[in-house]
Amino acid sequence: MTTDTRKTPGARARLHTLATAAVVGAIALLGAAPALAQMELKLGHVGEPGSMFQKSADEFARRANAKLAGKAKVVVYGSSQLGGDKEMVQKLKLGTIDMALPSTVMSSEVDLIGMFEMPYIVKDRAHMGRIERDVFWPGIAPAIEKKGLKVLAVWENGVRHITNNKRPIKGPDDLKGIKLRVPEGKWRVKMFQDYGANPSPMKFSELFTALQTGVMDGQENPFTQIYSAKLHEVQKYLSLSGHVYTPAYLAVGTRRYNSLPEDVRKVLEETARETQAYVYETAAKDETELLAKLKQSGIQVNEVDKDAFIAASKAIYEEFGKEVNGAKALIDKAVALGK
Repeated sequence: MTTDTRKTPGARARLHTLATAAVVGAIALLGAAPALAQMELKLGHVGEPGSMFQKSADEFARRANAKLAGKAKVVVYGSSQLGGDKEMVQKLKLGTIDMALPSTVMSSEVDLIGMFEMPYIVKDRAHMGRIERDVFWPGIAPAIEKKGLKVLAVWENGVRHITNNKRPIKGPDDLKGIKLRVPEGKWRVKMFQDYGANPSPMKFSELFTALQTGVMDGQENPFTQIYSAKLHEVQKYLSLSGHVYTPAYLAVGTRRYNSLPEDVRKVLEETARETQAYVYETAAKDETELLAKLKQSGIQVNEVDKDAFIAASKAIYEEFGKEVNGAKALIDKAVALGK
């Protein structure tokens, strides 16, 4: 008997249905792929856990991600995971990372930012707020964009103080001969040279070991950086110089940033500005609490003769005003806003 291998109409219909379902399923999976591949926005900083960098970046990411609702996700990489400040700024320009939170190093990228390197120019956060509004955004931000960078918000690194293993620093003369680590910004180097120290730029990630081994005698940083990086464990003296208030800049590279969807950019910008209030409030609280903790740690704390430091700072103001085009007008305006 010959077997008829032709499919019945019912069998053919079932096969057609299965084939159609397979094709539809494949198309659905292909269509879902972009949705599953959520855009990750990398935000790098050099701060250790507990630093203002970490607290600020994490709070910004939390707020931004809630608003982005899956369109994109800000992922924070702290502790110099994406490189030092200088490296991260270069990566912003190249578009290999999305955001960074540099501080002093920006003065080497944009000369006018060196204004914030001038000793004792910023009196307090209220004064900084006026400088930001009337000097930074109209007078400095445009110069930053010419370098392929954009600042979304001005946050805070903090008020800087000197630590070392040689002696208490009460005036500039006490700094003579001290090997002092400073950030990668030329005006901080010049300032401490004027004070008589031997300053050397160095990545923050290398600082603890340099102090521990004696490669460096001392350093200068806000309490938040000193405490979170445990620098007080390898330093004997903390001198409350308060010589510079350093902003931190939530920065992006314009080439990469401009390629993001407009609604994503809007969320990032709005959230960056609104996070500033949290930054200032947290920084003010930490300043008081961390000084108490540092004193309890056993490091010897002393006041300084600020008038002596201010007198020793005249030369750097003059040099900055002469060397950087437009700097004197910005400095004069910033000083006037503090009166």
